[in-house]
Amino acid sequence: MAENEQQREKDAGYRVLARKYRPKDFSDLMVGQEAMVRTLTNAFETGRIAQAYMLTGVRGVGKTTTARILARGLNYKTDTVDKPTIELKEIGEHCQAIMEGRHVDVIEMDAASHTGIDDIREIIDQVRYRPSTARYKVYIIDEVHMLSNQAFNGLLKTLEEPPEHVKFIFATTEIRKVPITVLSRCQRFDLRRIPAADLVRLFSTIAAKEGVEIEDEAVQMIARAAEGSARDGLSLLDQAISHGSGHVEASAVRAMLGLADRARIVDLFGHIVTGDVAAALAEFQSQYEAGANPVVVLNDLADFTHLVTRLKYVPEGAEDVSLSEIERTAGTGFAEKVAVSALSRIWQMLLKGIPETENAARPLGAAEMVLIRLAHAASLPSPEDAARRLLALEEGGAAAAPSSAPPAGRPQAGGSGSANAVSARQTGEAPRQSATVTMLHPQSAEARQPEIAPQPETVEPEPEPAPEPQKTSAIKSLQDITDLCSKNRAIKMRSEIRNFVRLVRLEPGRLEVNLLPGTSATFLNDLGAKLREWTGESWFVSLSKEAGAPTLLEAEEAEREQRFRDAREDPEIAAILKFFPGAEIRDVRVRAETETADTAESDAPDAAMNEDGDVLPEDDIDE
Repeated sequence: MAENEQQREKDAGYRVLARKYRPKDFSDLMVGQEAMVRTLTNAFETGRIAQAYMLTGVRGVGKTTTARILARGLNYKTDTVDKPTIELKEIGEHCQAIMEGRHVDVIEMDAASHTGIDDIREIIDQVRYRPSTARYKVYIIDEVHMLSNQAFNGLLKTLEEPPEHVKFIFATTEIRKVPITVLSRCQRFDLRRIPAADLVRLFSTIAAKEGVEIEDEAVQMIARAAEGSARDGLSLLDQAISHGSGHVEASAVRAMLGLADRARIVDLFGHIVTGDVAAALAEFQSQYEAGANPVVVLNDLADFTHLVTRLKYVPEGAEDVSLSEIERTAGTGFAEKVAVSALSRIWQMLLKGIPETENAARPLGAAEMVLIRLAHAASLPSPEDAARRLLALEEGGAAAAPSSAPPAGRPQAGGSGSANAVSARQTGEAPRQSATVTMLHPQSAEARQPEIAPQPETVEPEPEPAPEPQKTSAIKSLQDITDLCSKNRAIKMRSEIRNFVRLVRLEPGRLEVNLLPGTSATFLNDLGAKLREWTGESWFVSLSKEAGAPTLLEAEEAEREQRFRDAREDPEIAAILKFFPGAEIRDVRVRAETETADTAESDAPDAAMNEDGDVLPEDDIDE
């Protein structure tokens, strides 16, 4: 049988690989479609054969091939087997004709060219007749989403109650365009994209059968370019074999696909994350002169950015056989060094830059501008660092921390403001805001007044430190510390104190607290530094293992709950709630003492007065 098939191939002449190695049975479909094969196996073994099947997936994953194999399994018949089965170990009575698309009882129709109701009427008229030679009359309708609404409506009744000898198999790449009324009458199978690792093994096996030597990197490039489609990949492999005259090299495939060398893409990525614009442009120009397409280079750069980001969270992804050795090692290295914020920024800029390059009249210049933006953005601080610096300048604190200092060769935003803050602490002057901070946060003239005319008392010597103990003695509770935070615009620290700090002990110059999860790692040090700055006294802030008092937020919640309980227990309010079904207490507010006193005074009866306005004694008041 195999010799006859080989002889037919010789007589028919050369066939492209996509047709020559098209799957012929369910065992070949196991490449990437295991779930569908398992479902059909169980259905055939138990006799639960559906009346209609819907196959969906991207182009080239095997929808039409699967439909033919399914039709072959439904009509399988040999000398020993005469029933529907997926065990197609040998060629049956109808198999060859079905696989070649010429069996009289397996009717294939392309819905793209037969879209009208008349074509469906022809099918409806024919289904009443039994098959000529096969067990089932099978209708395979490819690209079924192209049918018109009238054609779909005409098919519904037949599809719901077809004769016992008729089966329908539909295939489509646009499942959303198929009416739900049709989908509900079919057993649906989603043919997923074939993983790149499976394609690498498949193409290597086919190349060995063809007697073609192919480099591993070349197979990996073809598998990635196929994007999950076996047919597209086999077409590329066929082209690569013809291009290389029987020996396929990675350089030839790279030139054929217009790709850049993956190692050079890694080098370009390294120049970008280090902010070396000149080196990035030189590397890109070299790749362009070697034949790489600018758009393809940017796409490859985006793919490598995605790979590095993925390896940060899924390190085992480096074991993918479709990755080259340089991608595996360099990707792992960059994943350990480059921050997620930087990778996300590169990814977003590439997503915007690739369409710009595709639509530009000068793709080379557009791609270079994208690379310049990428390299420039690499040296910018992250939004978190920028906000931290701005907050430090607004608080008039110390100079920017070394960890948040900008890279060498770039101007430091707000640097003059930081220098002013340092000199102010050394000379006793009030810190002055820089022009940069003034533009970012416009303030009134009062906020800029110290820069024009510093207050006289700030430049005087410090002979009397009398006011400072008063500031320290004013801190009696956590609420006093939060008030200081509000006064000095330390909003983040105030929020952390309210939500996560439990007071254990508070003494002049000493604070012991218990922290709930949620505070920053440097919270205690930052709090001690701020207290020293705001009060002029040295503070020792320590962490205690004792439970401590409730946080300010917990205390407020407990107080609010107590007010609600008191309100519910009040007899008058209880009577109101009972009288008005469905009424509920939304809020409880306690009057201030001064407000209560004023109300009581206004509610008191006015004293009697005579004609001259004098208050009369109570005994002289006429009843």
